[in-house]
Amino acid sequence: MEWVKRHNNILIEGPTGTGKTFIACALGQTLCEHGFSVRYFRSSRLFETLTVAHGDGSFGKLLLQLAKTDVLIIDDWGLDVLNQKQRNDLLDVMEDRHGRGATIITSQLPIEHWHEAIGDPTLADAILDRLLHNAYKIKLKGESMRKKQANLDAL
Repeated sequence: MEWVKRHNNILIEGPTGTGKTFIACALGQTLCEHGFSVRYFRSSRLFETLTVAHGDGSFGKLLLQLAKTDVLIIDDWGLDVLNQKQRNDLLDVMEDRHGRGATIITSQLPIEHWHEAIGDPTLADAILDRLLHNAYKIKLKGESMRKKQANLDAL
């Protein structure tokens, strides 16, 4: 758990069904059992939550909560190209967390394509600079565990 204390990130990439979410949630559960605060969001729900917070005036409060969280898990990152508001919000989140908390991101999209998924080169550089340089990178391979389980169940 030293990686959390050092505010390192974990980036997990791999095909659908290879266990990215399972690993991220298992890490999160273990950290909770050891007294760390953990928040989990699917990326689409994180951006929806940030949008609602802008609308109801709680954006600053939400940013503070996310900054104070020991580990933020963002699941299913990179399924859609971000719009300008989402890019700005993500930079705010990552800037506030940098050096204060660890982040776990899961993605089907290979890390080398994250720059394009963010969309704006300048903001992508800023966001990824805060994520990548102090991160452990895990690449999962293989067939979907759900598919394997379905094949076993069919026997």
